[in-house]
Amino acid sequence: MKRVCKIIALVFLIGCNISCDQISKEKARTEISENEIIEVVDDHFVLKRVENTGAAMSLGANLPSGLKVIFLKVLPLTILFLMFFYAARKREISNWNIVAFSFIIGGGIGNIYDRVLYNSVTDFMYLEFASLHTGIFNMADVSVVMGTLMLVSSSLFSKWEIRKLKTNDV
Repeated sequence: MKRVCKIIALVFLIGCNISCDQISKEKARTEISENEIIEVVDDHFVLKRVENTGAAMSLGANLPSGLKVIFLKVLPLTILFLMFFYAARKREISNWNIVAFSFIIGGGIGNIYDRVLYNSVTDFMYLEFASLHTGIFNMADVSVVMGTLMLVSSSLFSKWEIRKLKTNDV
């Protein structure tokens, strides 16, 4: 029963991430002209819609079409499937990590969906604060980054707890 609940939670959270991503991209596609710049918070948070035919920072945009299919659709989808399988099958996995995996998988599927449907990914947000400058990104990218940060923090925290326990045993 616990495994069924875990799978339901994974599917629900993945669906929420995909939905948030796709709704925001559709809004961007219909309300922001390509390369139009809309300043939301001065020039610190800007909306600018671009169609990215590659991966992050247009990596792989110039690959031949066969390699693009493999590296931007098939390989990522396979990795996301394996992540789902791992999260669903792992007996001892925290709720925090279930959420983290769901964010990564949902964000990844959101971008792959765009690549399959539109042959590009719609990016539309840009942040600039002091020396922090992002590339143009979308909600799927936010999901993947947040999920990754959650997994890293979970890993670091558990290692810190293990060290703490070991030093208390001495």
